[in-house]
Amino acid sequence: MIFSSITFLYFFLPFVLVLNFIVRGKGRNLFLFLVSVLFYAWGEPKFVFLMLAEIVFCFFMTGLKGKIFYALSVIVPFGLLFFFKFSDTFPIGISFYTFQLVSYCIDVHRGRVERQRNLITLAAYVTLFPQLVAGPIVRYSDVEGVLVGGSREKSDRDVSFEYGVMRFVLGLGKKVLLANVLGEFVAEVSGLPGRGLLASWCYAVAVALQIYFDFSGYSDMAIGLGAMLGFKFPENFRYPFISGSIGEFWRRWHITLGAWFRDYVYIPMGGSRVGFVRWVFNVLVVWAFTGLWHGAEWNFVLWGLMFAGLLVFEKIVRRGCERIGGGFGDGAVAVGVLISVVRHVYVLWFVIVSFLIFHNTDLGRAVLDVASLVNCGGLVTKDANVLMVSEFMVRNRWVVLAVGIVAATPLPAMVWGRFCEWILRYKCGRGVLQVVESFGVVGILGICTAYIIDGSFNPFLYFRF
Repeated sequence: MIFSSITFLYFFLPFVLVLNFIVRGKGRNLFLFLVSVLFYAWGEPKFVFLMLAEIVFCFFMTGLKGKIFYALSVIVPFGLLFFFKFSDTFPIGISFYTFQLVSYCIDVHRGRVERQRNLITLAAYVTLFPQLVAGPIVRYSDVEGVLVGGSREKSDRDVSFEYGVMRFVLGLGKKVLLANVLGEFVAEVSGLPGRGLLASWCYAVAVALQIYFDFSGYSDMAIGLGAMLGFKFPENFRYPFISGSIGEFWRRWHITLGAWFRDYVYIPMGGSRVGFVRWVFNVLVVWAFTGLWHGAEWNFVLWGLMFAGLLVFEKIVRRGCERIGGGFGDGAVAVGVLISVVRHVYVLWFVIVSFLIFHNTDLGRAVLDVASLVNCGGLVTKDANVLMVSEFMVRNRWVVLAVGIVAATPLPAMVWGRFCEWILRYKCGRGVLQVVESFGVVGILGICTAYIIDGSFNPFLYFRF
């Protein structure tokens, strides 16, 4: 079951929300666990027992004293994760719930959180359906208060039901109206025997935007669902395409995954508090694991190591600039602007290349896609008919490409914020704003519903991780 399906939107979700307002007290965690298992079993009935077995195993391991039990609580879930990755078997969401279980076991061992003595409560945390199959990676400490206390934090706007609905519908719009449409364009172009330079670049941009809107849309929906149920899930994306460095990009993209590797792998290995050679080793290990977390294919390994190399390169350049120091006199502002533009171009180039590698499990095809961006390689063609078809596809999709580019920046949020500030100056402003928000939610939901009913292209890319 995926969020952008009629079954989920108009049957499962209303059923869960109604019962959520009825069930209170100690029975709420059992209710959340049962509906989450139902959600997972809908798509992966045979693997639900694997997930439940891992939960029971970690529950008992954290209750036993000794380093051997702590080690087993980490090694066994990771062992199962990599077994299924390398055996080319994909239980949905195993990467995400494995990281949640392992982080819980480590935090209990380090004394960061109290061991949960109620198996149902722990199971409710791991299986919590909004974030179970594609994140964000929620740590036990993020939701412990609500699971143990049994009620939402009413003072926090980000866990209000109204906020949850708006955030969910916004994510649904990202997924259905942008990611799906961009995915159709990607499928169309990749099916051609060749393409021109313009189509190659539009294809590459569409790949990057499809992955972004697919995953950030899912994260928005997960955060919205969490808020409807009384949970505050961590943010997972903050406009990564405006980054001025690869390091900044990874502080804005899949934030919870980066934070997980930072806290449970990178820092325990010494982080940046070591010599340069050891730091390079730490970075390589973290990014090799990041690639393997996505899959055992070589494209994911290359993708991870490419980012490791870029991060090392950036640190070397930064050190060099610090040693040179100095200023640029009267031209400092102009030079600063030029450097900023160059940095953004550099980031966008390597991000686009990385997504082409990420998108293609066939490394040969990835090389051809990248080569086509500089107008060379086997995909570049001079066949007039093929070029005409590829150019027609670009003309047919240029609007969604333009909307996607703008929507991936903070501009829409800035415009909406200014509008809210302006309208709230008037006495009737709050009422008008509520009407606009309500019509916007209903409108986006209606358009998405029509698209889902009419269309057949509706995958979730990150389900395979």
